[in-house]
Amino acid sequence: MRVGLIIYGSLDTISGGFLYDRKLVEHLRECGDEVEVISMRWRSYPGCLADNLSQGLYSRVRGLRLDIMLQDELNHPSLFWLNRRLGVRPIISIVHHLRSSERRPRWRNLFYRWVEARYLRSVDGFVFNSETTRAEVEKLLEKPTQSVVASPGGDRFTIGLTPAQVEARALAPGPLRILFLGNVIPRKELHTLITALSLLPAPEGGREEWRLDVVGSLSADAAYAKSIRSQISRCGLEERVALRGILDEGPLAECLSQSHLIAVPSTYEGFGIAYLEGMGFGLPAIATTAGAAREIIEDEGTGFLVPPGDAEALAARIARLSRDRKLLAQMGQAAMKSFAAHPTWRDTTSSIRRFLCTVAG
Repeated sequence: MRVGLIIYGSLDTISGGFLYDRKLVEHLRECGDEVEVISMRWRSYPGCLADNLSQGLYSRVRGLRLDIMLQDELNHPSLFWLNRRLGVRPIISIVHHLRSSERRPRWRNLFYRWVEARYLRSVDGFVFNSETTRAEVEKLLEKPTQSVVASPGGDRFTIGLTPAQVEARALAPGPLRILFLGNVIPRKELHTLITALSLLPAPEGGREEWRLDVVGSLSADAAYAKSIRSQISRCGLEERVALRGILDEGPLAECLSQSHLIAVPSTYEGFGIAYLEGMGFGLPAIATTAGAAREIIEDEGTGFLVPPGDAEALAARIARLSRDRKLLAQMGQAAMKSFAAHPTWRDTTSSIRRFLCTVAG
């Protein structure tokens, strides 16, 4: 099968969506399929809209001999009209989450929704990462779609921890070790997490109650990262918050194994691979009620779901786990058990390939 995949930038970009695309490409090639990755320049949204008039892009894609064309839905502004001119069929869109589902001023989301709806109507089928994403797209299109829901895997790490070790880690003396895993961008709401931590009672007798490790790109949004550094300084938390940047898989696995819980209070997640990967290491996950995190996290069971932007609710959940280490251990073991029942990357990519073979005939 000859497959084309259109993305922005590099397939090696650090994010959950690019990891999903990368795992799919690896599997297709392992199965003997030819995969041509068409990389487009990542620009401002208006700049991407102009790609629809690009004769060079049109000629490049038209010149490919393909059985099926895949497109990351992230590229929708560059393709919403171009797809209608290409004459390439079938086109399948990989939808991680809709841009118009994110929290921002209503007028901007109305515009994004208008563009996304026209893009979604220009393709022949979909690969969805969650039932939540599927429902959002079908609501926008107002009709069922030819699609497959294939949740991301969480098994890219070798996990040597046992439930007994998760319990021992939770009950050992020392500060609560919190992990924020995600690029430092506004949607991930690191500022809300830091605000929540600043609301926690001051430690008694100089005892350190918690530590926060922030793992993710500090250059994805340099202005926001700068504001985070300023917030940490204003709150006097320099000694307890470590901005570690991007970590390779080995150091990241070590960080996961040494943490107690993962907290990423995003305003919206189409899935949330970070939560799942953390749960594999026995970390209860704290997320928000917006988006698909509820498909991964059982509130009060394997973690907590709080309203987006609610620093007080977030602080209350963290304080509860800090005080009650037996609860921390129980939730960590439940998280590990839930992770074990989740599909692997092999399950996920095999499901997608079967769908693509059916569509391609």
